[in-house]
Amino acid sequence: MSAPPRPHPARERHWVCAQRLRERRLELGLTQREVVARLARRGNPTTNRALSAMENGRGLDLGLLPELAECLDCTTTYLLGLTTRAHSWLPDGHLHPPFTPTPPPAALPAHPTPTTGILGPHLPSNFTAPTRARRRN
Repeated sequence: MSAPPRPHPARERHWVCAQRLRERRLELGLTQREVVARLARRGNPTTNRALSAMENGRGLDLGLLPELAECLDCTTTYLLGLTTRAHSWLPDGHLHPPFTPTPPPAALPAHPTPTTGILGPHLPSNFTAPTRARRRN
């Protein structure tokens, strides 16, 4: 007898993400309609049917993952199942030294780090968004 096939890690993450979407929405007491309205206010129109499909593991739109995280007050790391804490950016078991910011050079103005955005709420204090290489028309 052979051992049962091992699940594919990417497929497992897909199911975890679908489950986390639903669980987080229910934890916050939101309906699918309310989440769809939040997405629409952020410029990402979708439908209840599409959100339902994502929560059931069909048609998960990775392009919406950051906006879904913001709407559900959690991080993408949490939605992907890499951490069990909704506001943690670091995967569980990940250790890194404390961040000590270096002051910006005097010639450059210091820009405040946003506290929320398309990557989700509660950005780490050391996060700096990359600049876009080109613009879409």
